[in-house]
Amino acid sequence: MRSPTLEELRDASKELDLPVDEGELASFYRCIEEEIIPCFAELELFEEPRLLAENASRDAGHFPSSQENTFGGWAWKCSVKGKSGGILSGKKIVLKDNISLAGVPMTNGTAAMKDFIPTIDAEVARRIVAAGGEIVGKATCENFCWTGGSCTSFPQKVVNPNDSRFMAGGSSSGSAALVAAGEVEMALGADQGGSIRIPSSWCGIFGLKPTYGLVPYTGIITGEMTFDHVGPMASTVGDIALLLEAIAGRDGSDPRQAMAGTPAQVPRYFHDLEPRVEGLKLGVVSEGFAWKESEADVDAAVRGAASKFEELGARVREVSIPVHRKTLMLMYGIDSEGSWRALRNGSVDFGTFGYYNTGLARFIGERLILDDENLAPNAKLVAIFGQYLIEKYHSVFYAKAQNIRPSVRKKYNEALETYDLLIMPTTPQKAEPFPDKDKDLAKFISSGWNMTANVAPFDYTGHPALNVPCGKSEGLPIGMMMVGRHFHEQTILNAALAFEKLSSK
Repeated sequence: MRSPTLEELRDASKELDLPVDEGELASFYRCIEEEIIPCFAELELFEEPRLLAENASRDAGHFPSSQENTFGGWAWKCSVKGKSGGILSGKKIVLKDNISLAGVPMTNGTAAMKDFIPTIDAEVARRIVAAGGEIVGKATCENFCWTGGSCTSFPQKVVNPNDSRFMAGGSSSGSAALVAAGEVEMALGADQGGSIRIPSSWCGIFGLKPTYGLVPYTGIITGEMTFDHVGPMASTVGDIALLLEAIAGRDGSDPRQAMAGTPAQVPRYFHDLEPRVEGLKLGVVSEGFAWKESEADVDAAVRGAASKFEELGARVREVSIPVHRKTLMLMYGIDSEGSWRALRNGSVDFGTFGYYNTGLARFIGERLILDDENLAPNAKLVAIFGQYLIEKYHSVFYAKAQNIRPSVRKKYNEALETYDLLIMPTTPQKAEPFPDKDKDLAKFISSGWNMTANVAPFDYTGHPALNVPCGKSEGLPIGMMMVGRHFHEQTILNAALAFEKLSSK
């Protein structure tokens, strides 16, 4: 670090609109040069901890050819694995391309980051390797992870393996497509507004957004710190439970876990898995149906699937949670500004204890160019509107939405005191066709967010939520979402396994 020049200090004061005369400026310059800069020089001598999987063999891999990438789901192919013998031995797993893997490019779905190569492994990657799994690549994700469609990703769009005319859903688009196509057994996705569950619903696989804080987010690009979730995606409940067991629990570095009160001991989700719903009370949430975007066949399929639990000994009843119709708008109050702040600040969460990715922060600060090539329309809108909220309203709406969060969470918790699980459609509609940006830009943008009504509320409240495939219509999958109490993933998984076994008969 070098000392700033007088001109640079003068420019900084002008940017802040802070009046400073030349005498003050000269004094500031002397204090910085003589007293402050030497401290920063000492700071640079300290060695940071490097997060790397132990005893891992690494093949840095390659960018896949079009012949290797039928659905556009691969962002990179590689091989990182440890010793066999763990619970994930023999399993091939792909990571969403906002999850750090040392030596492997990470684009976060945008050309703006095409040259970024992490030097650390995310904690979830380290745990996969320690459990004997093989990380076989990075999965395409949407542009800055700011859309629920699958038409904004770099360098290619992701198509739905069920029908290539339709989107795979996002923003964990490649993760869902690769699992649905049978190219990998498991994937990790990240979810700040439905990004695990939307593509799982549209592609027809299981996808779990765990309780906020259950799985460490260390080494993953921040979306909005209070919404960040990372979780498993797979074609069976058993594989969801297996991967969750490998990655869940405290790591001592993720401040989200301290905020959430993540327990010191978590269940052995796979080893304790059993198809059990007898005696459970399931509430079908009235407000989760009949949205403006809802399709009648989706609503009917989910209600029919919920009724099947009665065959297994569960009690299924309708329940009303009026706040569910308003939670999405509260979530936007935080995410509109928070996600832009996270990017602008280089994914640095100020004011928290934890691991900070200095390499990512430096790359974004020095090399991130926000232009038409690098920002999809949805991302451009978020950036502009987020900056507007900061400058015009001084983060008041962000603060108010955060303040309201506990009372909203309480409303869902009150329902969950009576019911063990809540049920509703994951997305109001089946997979949608690719929109035409040139024909109708406003419709293109809305097609990235018009499926979030039921999923986004549980990023706001932090409750665990699982997409369960429950049928098809017109050749496209339909997803049922099961929501449980905080840190009660085992109840959700056991019920989902019972439904999976019943459906396979």
